[in-house]
Amino acid sequence: MTDIATWFELGGAAAGAGGLGYAKVRAPRVYWSLVGLPATWGRFTFSYRSTMDVCGLTVQPSGLRAFMARNVARREVQPIAPKIRRIRPTSTGLRVTLRLPAGLEPADMIASTERLRHAWGVHAIRIVATKPGFVELRMTGYDVLRRVQMPRKAQPHDMVVPVALRDDGTAFERDYLKAPMALTLGANSSGKSMYQRNLIKGMAQLPVALVGMDCKRGVEQSVFAPRLSALATTPDDAASLADVLVAEMEDRFDLLNLHGVSDIWELPKDSRPAPIVVLVDEIAELFLISRREDEDRRTRIVTALIRLAQMARAVGIYLEICGQRFGSDLGKGATMLRAQLTGRVVHRVNDKETAEMGLKDVAPTAVPAACVIPANRPGTAVATDASGGWSRIRTPEISRDEVAATCRDFAHLVPDLPFLDAFRPLVPVSAAGTPSLVKPAPAAD
Repeated sequence: MTDIATWFELGGAAAGAGGLGYAKVRAPRVYWSLVGLPATWGRFTFSYRSTMDVCGLTVQPSGLRAFMARNVARREVQPIAPKIRRIRPTSTGLRVTLRLPAGLEPADMIASTERLRHAWGVHAIRIVATKPGFVELRMTGYDVLRRVQMPRKAQPHDMVVPVALRDDGTAFERDYLKAPMALTLGANSSGKSMYQRNLIKGMAQLPVALVGMDCKRGVEQSVFAPRLSALATTPDDAASLADVLVAEMEDRFDLLNLHGVSDIWELPKDSRPAPIVVLVDEIAELFLISRREDEDRRTRIVTALIRLAQMARAVGIYLEICGQRFGSDLGKGATMLRAQLTGRVVHRVNDKETAEMGLKDVAPTAVPAACVIPANRPGTAVATDASGGWSRIRTPEISRDEVAATCRDFAHLVPDLPFLDAFRPLVPVSAAGTPSLVKPAPAAD
């Protein structure tokens, strides 16, 4: 019996070790909760003060405090480290709220993130300034971007759409009220189209008008036709559609003036027109020309887009522009338009100059991170936020058929906008859903 019990104990230990190894690869959240979190918490607790000291994140105490320590407490005067106010575990890491002493600023903590990451053995650390004098250390225990799993609470609401996962385990949300105009850059097979699919799937569930400009004859956006209010598949159609949007913008400004408000969201709900999101699939197709005769058309498009980017936010018209490059080499007006696009998402690029086009003017420290995105991780990108910071994100993989099915399910949310009727795409009726016009013949006796 003793031998049998011993074998059972050994078998149980081996099964437990194998289960933990399997969880580490296939269920990293489970492994982190059982093994990684207790180990990291203990390492952080026992080495916190010494780590802060060697990383240069301590300050000398004030004269009064030093006097009290020497003469009253009869102990050696030690440097002061940030005080731990709160420790909160999460399913992907650990969050610690720190109170900074006088003499330290969030930039000092940000400069030491790599040293802190290696000292505590975590995958990544992100420093977020929550309020004056306080910062939050967002530790990520494992690579959450290896297998993207969006949080369950991340659902589209108002004008906010979750489209990707940050490297700290939180959802990256496209908030059109904070960043009304945005630019997405990326090379071929970098995941730029996947980002747009996730965005369209989320926006399709909201009561907004989706306007597409896909001058590659609609190969990317035509499958989403049931949910689109307008679609331009040629540069000529795009120029006409841009003119119509500018005219609608001016009409909406008249409406705001009539009600004495300065923003569409201040209007009464029954008088508020539907928001419009303009999705430009490849901006270069609207800028580049092959004949001198097309110069006027290009000028019309560029002028209209610049006017929309500068003023349309107040009337509920938002731009979502995608491309492989977006610089002065596209022609006159390119840099002026780019300067109006607040939100920036840069996927893997072919050269450093492209990363600088998208990030240097809003987050210069993010340029090196965008230049080292591996090719075997499509969907990984560097994104800026409304506060001026940046983070690594990755969009979940989603098929065109899944997004197209969502567009069909929410086709009833297409708002009634008569000025876009001329550009409304034709929705093909599937053969399976079409009733047969041939009367079946009765079977012979």
